[in-house]
Amino acid sequence: MRSGAEFGYVMAWIASFETMALTPGTLLLPVLAPAGPSSGVAFFDFDGTLVHGDSLLPFLSQIVGARRARLSLMRAVQGAIQLHAMKRQLGSDIRTSTKAILLRLTLAGVTVAEARAAAERLAGWVRWNRPVLDALKAHQDAGRRVVVATGALDLYMPVLLRELGIDDLLATGLEEVDGVLTGHMKGGNCVRAMKAQRVSAYLQHHGPFGETWGYGNRPSDLPMLDLLHNKVVI
Repeated sequence: MRSGAEFGYVMAWIASFETMALTPGTLLLPVLAPAGPSSGVAFFDFDGTLVHGDSLLPFLSQIVGARRARLSLMRAVQGAIQLHAMKRQLGSDIRTSTKAILLRLTLAGVTVAEARAAAERLAGWVRWNRPVLDALKAHQDAGRRVVVATGALDLYMPVLLRELGIDDLLATGLEEVDGVLTGHMKGGNCVRAMKAQRVSAYLQHHGPFGETWGYGNRPSDLPMLDLLHNKVVI
């Protein structure tokens, strides 16, 4: 097992939960072509791209409290490492296994109404990455379709995006039974290869597009960006 490398990868992910107000670096955006009859589509990642930091733990903290959310995260990391060591992982990679355990520990038995109320409280957390936000608005001004493709949960993303007027959202769904969350993801974790699959399906269903753009971070969004004509790594 690549335990050392995997543990370092997960710990870097955990550290990303703390980076809610990083100073943005220099961002080189592609020249936007003039809009045409088929003016294209732009895909934007959310966590670490449109905003600074990762939205999941702040959302879970709104439901179970910050202390329990952090303890649950550490338990999830330990559980995922053990499962991968035994080759009984809950996802294709250790981060997805960690996320699966974390969601089960914090959201199982929570009502959808309670989760949506937590989403409203989360709105104040957002710290926009201004250069990327400006790029999104430039695409809109040029008449292009704008899609946010994210591993964040579809329970709270509509609240965080409602002022932007985006066209579509590809996000991680949650299973619910009779208005109560089970703590299980529905349709997979919309990250890395899964996100690329969903973006590819979107292009096939809604296209063809004259030109495509993508904005994401390294390394998780590279599979999605490889599908697109113009790409920016944040």
